[in-house]
Amino acid sequence: MADKRVVVAAPRGYCAGVDRAVIAVEKALETYGAPVYVRKQIVHNRHVVETLQQRGAIFVEEVEEVPPGATVVFSAHGVSPTVHAEAADRQLKTIDATCPLVTKVHHEAKRFAREGREILLIGHDGHEEVEGTAGEAPEHITLVESPDQVDAVQVADPSRVAWLSQTTLSVDETLATVDKLRQKFPLLTDPPSDDICYATQNRQLAIKQIAGHSDLVIVVGSANSSNSVRLVEVALEAGARNAYRVDYAQEIDDAWLDGVSSVGVTSGASVPEILVDGVLDYLTARGFPTATEERLTEENLTFALPPELRRDLRKNAVND
Repeated sequence: MADKRVVVAAPRGYCAGVDRAVIAVEKALETYGAPVYVRKQIVHNRHVVETLQQRGAIFVEEVEEVPPGATVVFSAHGVSPTVHAEAADRQLKTIDATCPLVTKVHHEAKRFAREGREILLIGHDGHEEVEGTAGEAPEHITLVESPDQVDAVQVADPSRVAWLSQTTLSVDETLATVDKLRQKFPLLTDPPSDDICYATQNRQLAIKQIAGHSDLVIVVGSANSSNSVRLVEVALEAGARNAYRVDYAQEIDDAWLDGVSSVGVTSGASVPEILVDGVLDYLTARGFPTATEERLTEENLTFALPPELRRDLRKNAVND
């Protein structure tokens, strides 16, 4: 083991928005009883979704699948005004667990639209966060998925153009797209603050810090988790010889470890720490030493639970 090492990146795992969303579903189940419906996956992680299902959460694609009058939680990725209206039509009790950082982007989209600006939204087509943001001002928003698409972008007035982005993208790729957009539209307006969330940035910077001295990087996270998939790409770009994503330790291929002396481990922002522990135990069982942690920065941000849930929790506390 003398020539082997395992370094685990920090920060990793749950961000404040994910923690808030998962707790919201747990508290809703405790407060209202099962079943509680959840539109889409509350966060993009298989283990989290399956665990909540076992506790009585029912995940649906659209609110039309929720029985009238039932309780539904909106996921951390946010929803469009149309979804809110559909829920009201069905007289659903709604708990909006949208991450406050995503809500900020929604507010920016509405403000830019009120100002009469065309909005270039950097993100991935079909991602729930993009659908929710675009739904705030659909007539004003054009999706741009990568720098390669910039040349094809057309706007009515190049002097009144702004950009926004999905919060979970690669920081480097987003900036590359913005730079190319600015070359085409020199008067491009920036959002008041960076849309890429603090947790996404921190996790990418943390894995960059260890990737250059890692033969192998293992990222724990689900395939539909944008920020987890990006961590694999960032690790490779930062110098890792190989990088792979897994949901669970048992998905690791022993062949990945052939000739490997240094392993870096991290996890996406929707991943509970128990899954990282499983990967570290797997490596220990195959002759690697106990992991050391390399920390980039501390994260102390927390978000309050959704107001409608806090209200009912207070009521129950008074009644008790």
